[in-house]
Amino acid sequence: MNTKTISKIIPVKKPRINVITLGCSKNTYDSEVLMGQLRGNSMDVVHEANKIGKDDIVVINTCGFIDNAKQESIDTILQYSKLKEQGKISKVIVTGCLSERYKPELEAEITNVDAFFGTNDLNNLLQSLGANYKHELIGERLLTTPSHFAYFKIAEGCNRPCSFCAIPLMRGKHVSRDMQELVNEAKILAANGAKELILIAQDLTYYGLDIYGKRNLDELLRRLSDVPGIEWIRLQYAYPSGFPMEILDAMNERENICKYLDMPLQHITDNMLKSMRRGITKQKTIDIVNQIRDKVPGIAMRTTLICGYPGETQEDFEEMMDWVEETRFDRLGCFTYSHEEKTHAHILVDDVSDEVKQERVDAIMEIQQGISFDINQEKIGNTYKVLVDRKEGEFFIGRTEYDSPEVDNEVLIDATNGYAAVGSFVNVKIDRAEDFDLYGRIVK
Repeated sequence: MNTKTISKIIPVKKPRINVITLGCSKNTYDSEVLMGQLRGNSMDVVHEANKIGKDDIVVINTCGFIDNAKQESIDTILQYSKLKEQGKISKVIVTGCLSERYKPELEAEITNVDAFFGTNDLNNLLQSLGANYKHELIGERLLTTPSHFAYFKIAEGCNRPCSFCAIPLMRGKHVSRDMQELVNEAKILAANGAKELILIAQDLTYYGLDIYGKRNLDELLRRLSDVPGIEWIRLQYAYPSGFPMEILDAMNERENICKYLDMPLQHITDNMLKSMRRGITKQKTIDIVNQIRDKVPGIAMRTTLICGYPGETQEDFEEMMDWVEETRFDRLGCFTYSHEEKTHAHILVDDVSDEVKQERVDAIMEIQQGISFDINQEKIGNTYKVLVDRKEGEFFIGRTEYDSPEVDNEVLIDATNGYAAVGSFVNVKIDRAEDFDLYGRIVK
């Protein structure tokens, strides 16, 4: 009697891919696109999983902007490289800005990383993971933010010549995305529950110049505003020189375009602005801020400043302090200057000590703390539309249209005196205010 051996075919399980994201919201967006592509290839993908497995492939999306960010990226690469050596994960792949900027040095120093990819190597990165780039997935992302808001990148790269900035080295020249593609992506996000789009780019205000021959952000805003389900559109990273005032007309016309503008100004003295190659003077900076506030009454303006740029004197710094006090920005962040190789400013002497840089940052932020406290006190008794982001303890935590997630004020809503679903809009009456937080209760 003949016998046959029947062997059972056991399918090979694809490894889980754990994506780690470092740096800014642009990196967050890139990680979401990568994960969307991997999911579209039927791959098991997670974001920053707490538990790791020996078959995991870890993809680290790095930041290479300033010293602290670079160090965090290097430390993270070394952390997962050690786990690979210990047999606790199978592979480590590095992508993003640090890898784009320092690939040869990283390959030489950290030899057990399986592959390094730059910021524009998505196709090659996917192929290394056994996946194919799927054009039909354009606009499809795996969100790492709560589903009710999404970062929305409208362009990549930057054409500005700022002396201190390494972004063009890592991201290349400005490339606007097609407007219809962006509208389609917004529709997909809205269908999946997104209510707020946070528009990001290295320079929002340059949008359209390369593909439409003109600054076209105002038209894009109106088309995104028409997408059903999108209740807030927020603008981050506007450049002051050549600012297209027509976007303020769109902001006034459409209720779902937030009266909020993030415009990093970096400094105010003429000699600092000139050395920074910002293409603007102190007076023109003051004029543009006043024009924006005149045209959109009640707009919340956020800016970012640098302390300790080469050649910054005590007089330069004091002039900037006086300007901050006079201008009273609603939101302000301040950073110490980082001396970045291959930037135009690297030829200058980094002549302000780290200690003085930090002292100046602290002094600016102390001024801003007082300004923020005063502005918040004026909000007591007023009622605001608030988007609820999460629940913590006895509070629902939300934001007004004047606040971007992670960097701005939050509204703490008494959860013992009413209910608010995460991702919903509620009306909140402000009862109390601190330096950077508002406290209130839900009202009908």
